[in-house]
Amino acid sequence: MNAPVMVLNANTKRESGRTAQLNNIQAAKAVADIIRTTLGPRSMLKMLLDPMGGIVMTNDGNCILREVDVSHPAAKSMIELSRAQDEEVGDGTTSVIILSGEILSIAEPLLERNFHPTVIVRGFLRALQTALDTCNKISRTIDVNNTAEMREIVTSAIGTKFSSRWGDQMVDIAIKAVKKVVTKRGDYTEVDVKRYVRIEKIPGGELSECQVLDGVMFNKDVTHAKMRRRIENPRILLLDCPLEYKKGESTTNVEIMNEEDFNSLLRQEEEYVEQICANIVAFKPDIVITEKGVSDLAQHYFLKAGITAFRRLRKTDQNRVARATGATIVNRPDEIQESDIGTGCGLFEVRKIGDEYFAFLEQCTDAKACTVILRGGTKDVLNEIERNLQDAMQVVRNVHFDPRMLPGGGATEIAVSTAITKSVDTVEGISKWPYAAVAAALEVIPRTLAQNCGANVIRLLTELRTKHTQADGSSWGVNGTTGVAVDMYKLGIWEPYCVKTQTLKTAIESACLILRIDDVVSGTRKKKN
Repeated sequence: MNAPVMVLNANTKRESGRTAQLNNIQAAKAVADIIRTTLGPRSMLKMLLDPMGGIVMTNDGNCILREVDVSHPAAKSMIELSRAQDEEVGDGTTSVIILSGEILSIAEPLLERNFHPTVIVRGFLRALQTALDTCNKISRTIDVNNTAEMREIVTSAIGTKFSSRWGDQMVDIAIKAVKKVVTKRGDYTEVDVKRYVRIEKIPGGELSECQVLDGVMFNKDVTHAKMRRRIENPRILLLDCPLEYKKGESTTNVEIMNEEDFNSLLRQEEEYVEQICANIVAFKPDIVITEKGVSDLAQHYFLKAGITAFRRLRKTDQNRVARATGATIVNRPDEIQESDIGTGCGLFEVRKIGDEYFAFLEQCTDAKACTVILRGGTKDVLNEIERNLQDAMQVVRNVHFDPRMLPGGGATEIAVSTAITKSVDTVEGISKWPYAAVAAALEVIPRTLAQNCGANVIRLLTELRTKHTQADGSSWGVNGTTGVAVDMYKLGIWEPYCVKTQTLKTAIESACLILRIDDVVSGTRKKKN
């Protein structure tokens, strides 16, 4: 008899066929179970120790899964989902994982009955199409400039988070910050929250002191103690070059025969700095901010001219100052023009908060960048509030791009589930089983909401299904705080259309992807010497 041929390396692990599919489904369910309790207003927090020994306390799905170290390949691809969701729409990171895990777990009995994965996938994709059509039908459009309606939406995004205790204040901060950075160029609207809204966390004080500035602030003090620390209507000049003599790129040796040459060398350096300062002083700025260094001699000239100078400001901060004050960042001091000077700021002041000095540029006339100051008891609280605020700002940003809304509190999921159940008979062949199974999977969101606040799950879901079969019952969902069925129009919980549809698309498409895997080969390559 012939010896078996070894194609794969001896220490390679290989799972194929049914085993691989069931193992992938188990891994996905395990990931979904990690963050199931963090959904809804009665959600729990998770405490994670990162490899460096720091502590992260959060209920943000993406943040939890980012810190969890996972070795199973299918679980890794699930974790990627929440990252994609976070980058695309910024909210709904928990729901997408829970939904995906549930859709995979309903595929398990179908696989055991020998359904082929492609049949299941066909049914799932058909259900996704029905779901998107239903979402389109039950959505409503809101007015972006109506603050009351905007607050409802952001409240529902923040309501499930740790900072919901200071709900109204956080909501206002998010709306105000995003409205500042909205820029319109013709038909194109740009809302760059990541780059132009800086969140400055200062431990100490209390949460009621959080605010959005009409301008920017940065963590720097003036370079010379005698410089002015408060200027009204300052003229601001931004530089991105050093205000000191040029140092050689590499080591430079100079041979000097007599001592006058040494003096003239020093004098040249001083004259160079003096020339730069003279160019700057000619434009009579009140504040000079550079990204590089400022030598002692330059500080002396600036002090004589009554100019306040800051040095080594970060590039990102410099860009925000430029957007807020209308200044242009100049590269060479001899090319400054009057138009480069920023005059859009009303008040400059250096203040001491806690142990550190902060420079405030406030009362800007048309600030297109802003700083949000967060105060709170500990670093952990501040980090969590920052994450919540990021989510809230992303929601406001999404609404600016697509002002359609869907009812929250699991109402959309049940409406979609009812629509799928009603249209089962339109699907031909055996695809109708996986198609109908998606309807059962979608109920996981309202079910988890009910479980997290300790309601009677079965009774509540039966009541909701009954409501949704009536003519105008598509907005009934779970009140996540009390656990009773309620009309979302009355409760005022709405979610952005793009977040919901993105959740459905991502969850179902990823489940289809994981189901089609029938072979997992994992092996370690021998290290080459």
